[in-house]
Amino acid sequence: MAINIGIELVLLPLSFLIFLYIFMMWRRKTSLLTNWPLVGMTPSMLMNAHRIHDFTTCILRESNLTFQFIGPMANLNSLWTSDPANINHIFSKNFTNYSKGPDFVKIFDILGDGILSADGHLWEVHRRTTISLFNHAQFYQTLEKITKEKLEKGLVPMFDHVSKHGTEVDLLDIFQRLNCDNICTLLLDYDPQSLSLDLPYDPFHQGLMDGQEALLYRHVLPESIWKLQRWIGFGTEKKLIKQSLGVY
Repeated sequence: MAINIGIELVLLPLSFLIFLYIFMMWRRKTSLLTNWPLVGMTPSMLMNAHRIHDFTTCILRESNLTFQFIGPMANLNSLWTSDPANINHIFSKNFTNYSKGPDFVKIFDILGDGILSADGHLWEVHRRTTISLFNHAQFYQTLEKITKEKLEKGLVPMFDHVSKHGTEVDLLDIFQRLNCDNICTLLLDYDPQSLSLDLPYDPFHQGLMDGQEALLYRHVLPESIWKLQRWIGFGTEKKLIKQSLGVY
């Protein structure tokens, strides 16, 4: 009995100190990633999920543009880099040495066999097709025309309206809508006009956002967890199921 009480007296302040440390890290919104036992760097990542882009930018800046993220399991470890020399080495000079592999295909299964998930000969076929599109005589002229028109009729009026009325908007959402409209107009010859003053709900735009969110969580969660979510139809995987059924 006395031993149990002694252990509790030790664990109680220790637990409090750990909780206090995590709370202070969250309050400071620190960009430093702590490698915890068992869970790796995942807690720091989750505490900064609301500012993930700023967070990863700070991490890379403080680690000389290259950083190794340690996950709760070895297969969740990853290497982050924004060093132009590394990117050129991987995507240009030695691309054939960096195949995506089966794990990548599992995570990006919603993309099918497209250029972003394909390897080997299939990737070469997609690459030739893509290059032929980029090298088309009217491609860049069309791209410039579409982008200019969307800026003049979409983005600039939106910013003028926001400035005039003092409205608070999500810039990430605004630029995602701009990107969605440009891509649809260029590739499908259809402008969904998701970037409008009333910021309308657009199923296609929402589907893109849900897909990005699900892919992000698949990088953070163990494969067994997100596959279980897909099997029972829960969380971000539920959104992907709805997309496949055409329900938004």
